Amino acid sequence: MRTTPFSLRLKRPLATADGTIAEREGVVVRYDHRGETGVGESTPLPGWTESLNACRSGLADATAAEADGGHTAALLALDATAVPAARHGFATALLDADARADGVPLYRWFDPDRRCQSVPVNATVGDGRPQETADAVADAVDAGFDCCKVKVGARPVADDVERIRAVRDCVGDDVTLRADANGAWSRDEAETAFEELASFGVEYVEQPLAADDIEGHASLRGGSVGVALDESLVDRRVHAILDADAADVLVLKPMVLGGPGNAHTLAMRARERGVDPVVTTTIDGVVARLAALHVAAAIPDVSACGLATGDRLATDLAPDPATVSDGRMSVPQSIGLGVDPAEVGPDA
Repeated sequence: MRTTPFSLRLKRPLATADGTIAEREGVVVRYDHRGETGVGESTPLPGWTESLNACRSGLADATAAEADGGHTAALLALDATAVPAARHGFATALLDADARADGVPLYRWFDPDRRCQSVPVNATVGDGRPQETADAVADAVDAGFDCCKVKVGARPVADDVERIRAVRDCVGDDVTLRADANGAWSRDEAETAFEELASFGVEYVEQPLAADDIEGHASLRGGSVGVALDESLVDRRVHAILDADAADVLVLKPMVLGGPGNAHTLAMRARERGVDPVVTTTIDGVVARLAALHVAAAIPDVSACGLATGDRLATDLAPDPATVSDGRMSVPQSIGLGVDPAEVGPDA
């Protein structure tokens, strides 16, 4: 295993609950396996994964373990709960090498019978006044998106309802609308919001309540507006969520879940339980974005995913072979992830 640190500038600073992020720092991971070199990416995100220092320490421990016991020992050294981003980097490199050795794109390594040329993706619109929000969604629709996610929760529920009303009045009924509250609402606020948003055909609200309120999320289900859980998966509550019937949709971030293999396994498990999987990134470099794209491509009839995030970066690890057109992201059909490991790096 070889690791190379990197830093990618964002075009605009990203405000989070843990502060403002102006760059994404991480580690490129390369691993030789079955005669091929695979490449992975570990890009921790505060509040979602381990810290950058913990990620680097985890990869150092895995490198030492791999030297003694091979890739199995390295994976065992990387706890998906404690250091998910570190595990993601190594697991992706290992899978990339496996798929390259088998001569297939990564999504077909997950499912050899799959043929997928593109995946539907959504646009994401941040907080703003009603007309600003409506204009931003209209711009996304003009760019070809037919599914848009609107950030809510930073304002009173009544104000967010007016924003969604303005969007629906502007773009009509043919555009799928989703809302993302990032756990901002109380149970009473969420109940009010769901009642109001139902009249505007909102498909689902992502994380309406606090991450640990599984019972509250379960109680919100049953109406025309679905419940999608995202932050609730950070502490790996997936089994509890499914057992409690607390979600209509699981939002799966491979970087948070410890790798594309873990994300694909959870997606298939959710499908078996009647829950729809959606795959998203954590504002990653091209290697991690491609890994998430291949996970989505391996899911039959996948709903629109949050993968169109590369335009947030001013710099990247390599040219992106996946393009977005008419609301769909193309899936590379070359072997592995679809990017040459030799061309990946902070100076690429």
